[in-house]
Amino acid sequence: MTKLFLFTILLISINTYAQPQAKVSVGDEAISFSLQTIDKEEIHLKNLYQEGPVVLVVLRGWPGYQCPVCTRQVGALVEDDYKFQDLGATVLMIYPGPSEQLQEHAEEFSEDFRFPQNFIFTLDPDYSVINKYGLRWNAPKETAYPSTFVINKSGEIVFAKVSQSHGGRAENEEIFAALEQLN
Repeated sequence: MTKLFLFTILLISINTYAQPQAKVSVGDEAISFSLQTIDKEEIHLKNLYQEGPVVLVVLRGWPGYQCPVCTRQVGALVEDDYKFQDLGATVLMIYPGPSEQLQEHAEEFSEDFRFPQNFIFTLDPDYSVINKYGLRWNAPKETAYPSTFVINKSGEIVFAKVSQSHGGRAENEEIFAALEQLN
């Protein structure tokens, strides 16, 4: 009986450890932050959403290698740039990781893409924003839970999808549906 009890506690602990505990969800106000692009331009979330809706995409960044699922996800987003433009949205991507060599890894990741004008690729050294949003995936070879948020002009989160694995990310059609409801 004691072994069963201990085993149950262990399973609950492991499951709790592995689940993202995002600090924001639909209906919440987006937590404001500033990050820099690869070109060292300072980006302020609040300034962006006051101009129009923002699609905030949290990538896995640099967990010790370039994430192939992130590469496919960003490729799909860029491929549909015209739709994001038609909906007046800015796509703000966050590439998190340890500050040491993050710039170089981000440049390596982004070199395969030609980002449209309404796409912004930022760095989150040492997980400052990831921690604010409660998205730190604190396990070996992990950085952040891949997540997508749609933020309206008032700063309210109107769509949120936080993946509990490398897959399970927001599809473009889900994002477009959330953006279309804002118009």
